[in-house]
Amino acid sequence: MTPVTVLIFHPQAGPGSGPLERRLSAARARLARVHQAGFERAGATTVRLISGPPDGRPFGARLAAALRDVPDGGLVVLGSGAIPLASLVDRRVFVNCAGGHGPLAITNNRFSSDVLAVADVSWLRGLPRDVSSDNALPRWLSERIGIPVADLRARYRLGVDLDSPLDLVLLGQQGDAIDPGPHPEDGRALDCLTRVRSVIADSGAELVVAGRTSAAALAWLEGTARCRIRALIEERGLRASGQLAGEARPQRPPRSVLGALLDRDGAGALGARLAELGDAALVDSRVLLAHRLGPDESAWPGSEDRFGSDLLNPEAIADPWLAELTASAANAPIPILLGGHSLVGPGIRLVARA
Repeated sequence: MTPVTVLIFHPQAGPGSGPLERRLSAARARLARVHQAGFERAGATTVRLISGPPDGRPFGARLAAALRDVPDGGLVVLGSGAIPLASLVDRRVFVNCAGGHGPLAITNNRFSSDVLAVADVSWLRGLPRDVSSDNALPRWLSERIGIPVADLRARYRLGVDLDSPLDLVLLGQQGDAIDPGPHPEDGRALDCLTRVRSVIADSGAELVVAGRTSAAALAWLEGTARCRIRALIEERGLRASGQLAGEARPQRPPRSVLGALLDRDGAGALGARLAELGDAALVDSRVLLAHRLGPDESAWPGSEDRFGSDLLNPEAIADPWLAELTASAANAPIPILLGGHSLVGPGIRLVARA
């Protein structure tokens, strides 16, 4: 088999990071060590952990620097928070693709990649240095280089990613090894999760799902939940869209129907408006932030604020708008969970788990 190199990128928490950022970084560091051992068992020739403090460089520049020391052969690239539920069999799929022949690449999701395997590392050496994240790699390979990219979206567990402490809450006991607790700041989110699960089990109730969910996630939910489902699918591919250098046409700005409603009524109306639609809600708050502030996360409230919002702790949030939104969700007459893509996508199965 062709030699296979695995690169695991782990951004450390910066010197000014808050406690939630440090907690998530520590969990990702533990998961990175799990990945190191797992990919070695799966047959990779070399597994490297690339770690360091934030330095402002985009992903394309980081990858280019790392590839200078990578020999010819196959390559697997992932972040330290990617695929926490992956099995040895899953890792072997990526290693076998990287060690194969012919034009082939494979990812967990071609529209929002967290892990990518390519059979020839040279295909990635021309990636523009200004590509901001790994989410756009499959598009770049297929649209610019002409490499066919398969994906494993049917394996929902490969879509779960550690983007927030809430993702650790959703993992529950499956995440104990990488995030030993208990954590007092999780209390409101855990209580809300219990109430959401009660709604899912109630044949007379209705669950609202808003954000970057998918038809596959909703189909699974409708086949499993006893309650009715009301869904608003918005801004799928938010992080991967418009990231390719030389894009043929300008991308429209992110827009959300729920976000437009809050433009009219204010962030404090979130709980009341959702209570008019259902008995519980799962809301992708990143879509609301992108609607309000644009797709560039540097313009959003900081990670500590976003993580505090995910855990429904408005008093820990400095940004006034996000604090008001979070307080409205936390004090709503129905349980409302706020989070990112995992919450309304692959994490729906974790939410619905009894």
